[in-house]
Amino acid sequence: MSQKLKFLNGDNSSFFSVLRKRVDEYFINKQLSKHANASMVFKTVFFIALTVVLYALILTGLFPLFVQLMLAIALGVTMAFVGFNICHDALHGAYSSNKKVNKGLGLLFNIIGANGYLWGITHNIVHHTYTNIPGHDEDIEIAPGLIRVSPEDKANKIQRYQHIYAFFLYGFTSLSWFFRKDYVKFFKKRIGNKETKHPRIEYFNLFFYKIIYYSLFIVIPLLVLDITWWQFLIGYLAMNFAEGYVLGLVFQLAHVVEDTNFPHPDSEGNIQEAWAVHQMMTTANFAGRSNLAHFLCGGLNLQIEHHLFPKICHIHYKGLSGIVKETALEFGLPYHENRNFFSALRSHYFLLKRMGKMEERV
Repeated sequence: MSQKLKFLNGDNSSFFSVLRKRVDEYFINKQLSKHANASMVFKTVFFIALTVVLYALILTGLFPLFVQLMLAIALGVTMAFVGFNICHDALHGAYSSNKKVNKGLGLLFNIIGANGYLWGITHNIVHHTYTNIPGHDEDIEIAPGLIRVSPEDKANKIQRYQHIYAFFLYGFTSLSWFFRKDYVKFFKKRIGNKETKHPRIEYFNLFFYKIIYYSLFIVIPLLVLDITWWQFLIGYLAMNFAEGYVLGLVFQLAHVVEDTNFPHPDSEGNIQEAWAVHQMMTTANFAGRSNLAHFLCGGLNLQIEHHLFPKICHIHYKGLSGIVKETALEFGLPYHENRNFFSALRSHYFLLKRMGKMEERV
C-alpha cells in the first residue's frame, strides 16, 4: 500500500514525554546503562554455547536416531531463543552502545537463517511504526487468504476453521522465512509504506549468508551423518517445526489477541492517535511476572515496553514495566496483558475463532 500515514497528536500526546522522563530517571537513579549488563552477557553466552553444543552433538552421529531427533528439536527451539534474546536486541541497536558489537551479534541472525538487513526494514521500521495497521504492517499478514486477524482482511469460507489449522501452519514459520519470505520481500518494490532501494552489498549478503545457512544445516549434516536422505529430512523438518512454533506463537501473542486493536486510517491517511498511544492500543504483554518467560523470550513477552523503548536492552523491561503501566493508567490508556502464556494463547485462539465467523466479516 502506497498511502502515507500520519499519527495525529491526540489528547494523550503528552503521555510519551512524561513516560520517557520517568524512564530516564529510573536509569539515572539506579545508575544503570540502558544496554546489556552481566545478566544479559550470561544469557548471550548460554544460548550461543547451547546452540553450538547441540549442533556438534548432532554431527557426531553417536546417538540413536530418536535421540538425534530430540537433539534436532532442541536445536530448533534454541535457535529461536538466540533470535529473541541476542539478535533482536542487537538489530535494534539495544544490546550495546558500540555499533560494532550490535552489528557482530546481529550477524548471528543471518547464520541461523534469516536476513538481518531485511528484518531491519520489515520489523524495526515498518512494524514498529505502523503496528497492527492492515495493509501497512506486514507482520500481521500471517498467511494471507488462510488466516484472518482483522476485519479489514478479506474473508473466505475456509477461515471458519482457522482457529484449528492456524496452529499447524505456525510450524512452517521458519521454513517459509528462510526459503521464501526473505527473497520475496527483498525483491518487492515496497514493504508496507516504505519503498525499498537496497545497497549493492546487500544483494551479495542475502545470498552469501543463505548459502552459509544451507551449508551448515543441510549440506554438512548430509555429508557427515550416516543417515538416509529421508531420515535427514525428518530431522530437518522437526527442527524447523519446533523453531517455527516458538517464533510464530510468541510473535502472535504480542499483537494478535482479543484486546489489541487493528486501526484503520481515514481517507487522508490519518491515524487518530499519537504514535505512543497507538502502541498501547495495538500491543499486549504476557507472563510479565514470569522469570522463565523473560529469560526465554528475550523480553518479547513484555512487548509494550519493547515497542515504546526498542533501543533499551530487554534485560531492563521487567524493571520498567511498573513505570509504564502506572503512567498508562494515569493517562487513561490501556495496558493490555495476559497473566501467563496459556491465557495469552487462549486469547489468540478466541480472536482467530471470532475472525473466522460470518458475522465478523466486512
